[in-house]
Amino acid sequence: MAPFRAIFENRDSRGRILLVCEHASHHIPPEWDGLGLTAAEQLAHIAWDPGALDLARGLARRLDACLVHAPVSRLVYDLNRAPDQAGAMPAQSEVFTVPGNAAISAEERARRTQAVYVPFHDDLHIEVARRMALGLAPVIVTIHSFTPVYFGAPRAVEFGIIHDADDRMARAILAHAPVGLKAELNAPYSAADGVTHTLRLQANPYRLANAMLEIRNDLIVTPAAAEAMADQLAPCLSAALATITEGAV
Repeated sequence: MAPFRAIFENRDSRGRILLVCEHASHHIPPEWDGLGLTAAEQLAHIAWDPGALDLARGLARRLDACLVHAPVSRLVYDLNRAPDQAGAMPAQSEVFTVPGNAAISAEERARRTQAVYVPFHDDLHIEVARRMALGLAPVIVTIHSFTPVYFGAPRAVEFGIIHDADDRMARAILAHAPVGLKAELNAPYSAADGVTHTLRLQANPYRLANAMLEIRNDLIVTPAAAEAMADQLAPCLSAALATITEGAV
């Protein structure tokens, strides 16, 4: 099987922020036959992060940032999960069963890992190293969206900022969060939920500042809404970057 490589946009940028969107796509390649899901289920939030790619593209333009994003659905392989995590190829996602993952063999898990996970993270790692060598001191920011209702419970938070071991960038972003946007640290998830794999793999070993952003998907559901959110968040990220660069946090 040919590898599914990471997709790059604005790779010649000189901005320090490196944007990553692991759940950008709902595409399920033909070899996985839709994973047994209906057409509607393949477009639901379980398959991708609605609005996240549009937001990431808007931020990349405003911040002169490189953007790296996924070529396939997170139900084929969730690129923000390690190969030994059950959530890497989930048989159940919220209230949805994923038939094509229900009885997945160890051999199939290894095949998907080799085809999807390894190429993506190899490509991302090369870009991180390249930017370090260029003296750009990359700050890795991953872009996600979350459903406003989860297991029937509404979520009040609108903008979640999540950190792993290094909280510098996350706390700086929170300090500069747009007025009027309900922002919280480590919500609706935290590192304890196993959602910071990309940061642990790509940023922490080099002691690069990093953060994971979660935006409630009803706020970025259309391209216009995503652009409006990028208008709000780009100055926030710029101010946060300046803060950590000055050593104020």
